[in-house]
Amino acid sequence: MNSKYGKRALGALLSTTVAAAAISAPSQAQLEQPSSTQLYWGDLHLHSNHSLDSYITGNTSTTPDMAYRYARGIPIEQPGLDRKTQIRRPLDFLAVSDHAEMMGLPAQLDKVDETLVATPWGRRALAAHIGTGNRGFMSVTGAGMGGPPSGEEAEIMAEVFSPAVRRSAWSVIREAADRNYIPGTFTTFLAWEWSSVPDGKNLHRVVVANTDGDGAAQFIPYSSQESQRPEDLWEWLGATRDRTGIDFVAIPHNSNISGGLMFQMTDSDGDPISAAYARERQRWEPLVEMTQAKGTSEVHPELAPNDEFAEFEIRRKLLIGTPTPADEADYARSALLRGLQIQRNTGVNPYNFGMIGSTDSHTSMSDVQESNYTGKIVTDMPLSEHVIGPNPVIFPAWEMGASGRVAAWATENTREGIFASFKRKEVYATTGTRIALRMFGGFNFSTADADANDIAAIGYARGIPMGGDLTAAPAGRAPSLLIHAAKDPLSGNLDRVQVIKGWIDDNGTAQQHVYDVAWSGDRVIDADGKLPAVGNTVDTETALYTNTIGATQLATVWTDPDFDPDQLAFYYVRVLEIPTPRHSLYDAVALGIPFERTGQPATIQERAYSSPIWYTPAS
Repeated sequence: MNSKYGKRALGALLSTTVAAAAISAPSQAQLEQPSSTQLYWGDLHLHSNHSLDSYITGNTSTTPDMAYRYARGIPIEQPGLDRKTQIRRPLDFLAVSDHAEMMGLPAQLDKVDETLVATPWGRRALAAHIGTGNRGFMSVTGAGMGGPPSGEEAEIMAEVFSPAVRRSAWSVIREAADRNYIPGTFTTFLAWEWSSVPDGKNLHRVVVANTDGDGAAQFIPYSSQESQRPEDLWEWLGATRDRTGIDFVAIPHNSNISGGLMFQMTDSDGDPISAAYARERQRWEPLVEMTQAKGTSEVHPELAPNDEFAEFEIRRKLLIGTPTPADEADYARSALLRGLQIQRNTGVNPYNFGMIGSTDSHTSMSDVQESNYTGKIVTDMPLSEHVIGPNPVIFPAWEMGASGRVAAWATENTREGIFASFKRKEVYATTGTRIALRMFGGFNFSTADADANDIAAIGYARGIPMGGDLTAAPAGRAPSLLIHAAKDPLSGNLDRVQVIKGWIDDNGTAQQHVYDVAWSGDRVIDADGKLPAVGNTVDTETALYTNTIGATQLATVWTDPDFDPDQLAFYYVRVLEIPTPRHSLYDAVALGIPFERTGQPATIQERAYSSPIWYTPAS
């Protein structure tokens, strides 16, 4: 069992977080099999004042351009804070992903957009907007995300949400993305959110395109007001790619509040998932947003009773506030297991996805800093508003998580380079921390490889990176994982590295197991197979902690001790930090109230989740 700080200089690995200088665009072969990559940090899910729900919760003036500027490290004015604000650590890439439904409508009314107010219903909406504030237009338009309109609502929508009006709003976002794109330094993506909510259950997808603003002018973002069925979204993506040559990824988010719909064993018509459906889903949805402000969707403790770290930022109610029980269709780990079961039956895995994090911030600010978290929406920003009153809202500020981040191992910081990392799933999720994580799988690693000066060179030469597939194990050999994790210099030390394995046994039953594979200190796994806790240095009276426990880096080569070459399986890595203060504790200390009043734990263990590596037996 390797438990070590490693012989490499920590700075050598962390230097990969610095954006590389622009280089010539790699060939498609290089993108599919990169020989070297750099680590880039980003957010693919952020809302500006062009999102309806963002605007009506107070974000009326921070634009898509300001969102990009903030992520670049440029100070902006956020009226909700009544002061300038600046990100602590700039990002390498960002997608402003405003809702396609009624995109930009209230912001267009603020500007008295000529296209919008040229129609009778547009003029009525403007009058209501001026007369009754930022929600007034909704009384006229019936604006929302309730699916395709009918009757009078359809007539209204034909005017106030016409192609011309939508194109006008989309142009603002296109221009902002191109204005802030600096190849080699900062990458912007054209994106939007398809916001399907059948019966209040979340089926949202963030759609990211690999094009520039001129390319994106060839289409209008597809919305749930065209259809709430994911299959229809994929069909539109395919038709648009055939027509324009533009590629897309659609990223499900908040599966934890899908009410049992996100990762079903059936399609939208209730029929068993077929090979054709599985191929389409795999084609368009190579990634899943597994952690963000509205909770972490890795696994529910009721679905993994032997996983002591499963109880982490779990949200137990839908978007509309209705309590929802644990459901296998709502969580990434059980979806990965379901994917193996479907593959066993059809030959194709629809849930062969990589894992990312993003914020879903509706403040135009990609904000994950626990010690200075400003909340998911602008109305959360005043600290006094965080104290829960007699009528708590559906999303109380303290229930939200200061999460998450996308980490991408890419050949260069460009749209082409980073988008290629999405497609091959060489990405991972964090809850906001910047843990640097490498994970490769193969059959030819040795224990000594964990101490190598260049783990990546060994990993690419003798294995595959996270997001890849292994097959047909050589006789007598089991898959090994070459793993290296380095702490975020501005966060807590590392507690442990775990491997989560899922497989289908000989009876066709899904199984899962969590292995502790590397850890700090001299702890020993006990008779129950558990590793003792790392400890806790957080002072709940002051919200201060020390890095006197834990490790700065952990590395190992782990070989599956329970491998069966005839069983479908997957492996992903989870890295945990030592306990550090949660944002709700920082607020409680600032407000001078007991942290118990927040209804949240005082501490969290920030973490990173690799994309899986899959194993398929020889056919």
